[in-house]
Amino acid sequence: MRTMMLAMGVPGKMVMMVMMVMAGMTGRADAQDRMPPIPADKMTAAQKQAVAEFKAARSVDISGPFVPMLRSPEVMSRARAMGDYLRYKSALPPRLSEFVILLTARRWTQQYEWHAHQALALQGGLRADIVQAIADGRRPDTMAADEDVVYAFCDELARTQAVSDATYARAIAALGEQGVVDTLGLTGYYTMLAMVLNTARTPLPPGATPGLKPLR
Repeated sequence: MRTMMLAMGVPGKMVMMVMMVMAGMTGRADAQDRMPPIPADKMTAAQKQAVAEFKAARSVDISGPFVPMLRSPEVMSRARAMGDYLRYKSALPPRLSEFVILLTARRWTQQYEWHAHQALALQGGLRADIVQAIADGRRPDTMAADEDVVYAFCDELARTQAVSDATYARAIAALGEQGVVDTLGLTGYYTMLAMVLNTARTPLPPGATPGLKPLR
């Protein structure tokens, strides 16, 4: 693409700008990081407190979407608290909660989110062929009954911004009311994280390669 544009006489500065925009749209690991980590000596007191609370809750330093979110430490801390429940204590088993997360990451072509949760989904019991189908942007050929319910629920909600009575009834029967609310919480929470990551152009961890191709 770069060579072709240069051959067509497009100015080098314009070529660079186009390539940067395309990198941001496709989630490339080398896209410009708009909100990199804040040096400790540049943090406000509120930011330092938010980081300390994060480390106390998760026993790790902030990474991924929490790096740009630290610009608003209250948002970061409240998002972390919600994630603590949705990731580790929701009514859904890991196989289904990670399924929802992967569906969300695919919808937003969010490379960091996909990288962080693909292995967790497999560890949680989601079949590799289902994970691959999601990566390809297509409906898996075969799913367990509860997986089919979750896929139909999330897909319909994303496409129509609503859920039909029939789809809702299936979800309630399979997941219960708490499970349905937790499914909504997961897709909403990881949509927010995807928006943060895509806007900030947060890069993948060093050495990681993008796992998602742009959807047609």
